[in-house]
Amino acid sequence: MNFPVSALRAPRSYLGACSAYPLLLLLLLTPAHAAATISGRVQLPASRTAPVMNQRYEIVSKGGILATNPPLAVVYLEGDFPAPATPATVKLPQKDFAFLPALLPIRAGTRVEFPNLDDTYHNIFSYSPAKRFDLGRYRPDETPVPVQVFDTPGLVTLRCDIHEHMRGLVLVLPTPHFILTDTGGRYELTGLPPGRYTLKVWLDSRTTLSRPVELAADSALIADFP
Repeated sequence: MNFPVSALRAPRSYLGACSAYPLLLLLLLTPAHAAATISGRVQLPASRTAPVMNQRYEIVSKGGILATNPPLAVVYLEGDFPAPATPATVKLPQKDFAFLPALLPIRAGTRVEFPNLDDTYHNIFSYSPAKRFDLGRYRPDETPVPVQVFDTPGLVTLRCDIHEHMRGLVLVLPTPHFILTDTGGRYELTGLPPGRYTLKVWLDSRTTLSRPVELAADSALIADFP
């Protein structure tokens, strides 16, 4: 039996799809850009007092300089990053008459909720230039939970009008790429876009270290701060 030649030909759409398939597969398997990583170690200052038990931290002041005890640092990448479609929301509870965590790094524009987990009233306020506010007295079961938007980069010192010993810090940063070091000063920033930036380390309210960095796609940079 003889078939017409046209019956043995594949449709043009099918041939087009087949010829484009390798290119399509390559595009699917190749990311738009491969993220970079920065890791290293920051030399932290010595503890000012005996270590706080159970990984609890407090904010101490020496000569007007505020820092955590035991010491921690915030490492962050400063550059031109697009604004998020939706601002983040994080929680900063008060528990056992302390802020948890004692030092909270956030991106500018973040909403911070202040839930009260103690069996008494709190009254959180700040006179810092980057954010001035006063939540007023509120109960543990207060609804809605008091909230503030931190839209200006800078260091915000938190206090409680009722419990004078309570102190916390919010470090508002102009970047989505930041992390707290561990107690040994080690850190790792992941998911970083390629480009030229400034890598910074916040040690205390008066000390910020910095160095320029250039990140290539899918690179792993080691950056120590002695």
